[in-house]
Amino acid sequence: MSKTVAYVRVSSKDQNLDRQLEVLKDMGIEEKYIYQDKQSRKRF
Repeated sequence: MSKTVAYVRVSSKDQNLDRQLEVLKDMGIEEKYIYQDKQSRKRF
């Protein structure tokens, strides 16, 4: 049995994941299989 996983990402704190998450949930992907990355890069 296979599972579909997804990865969503935003690069700044001004952005949000809501739209991406909504589309993936509409596609039938369970939230526990959606990996999120928020603001992973930082400027020094």
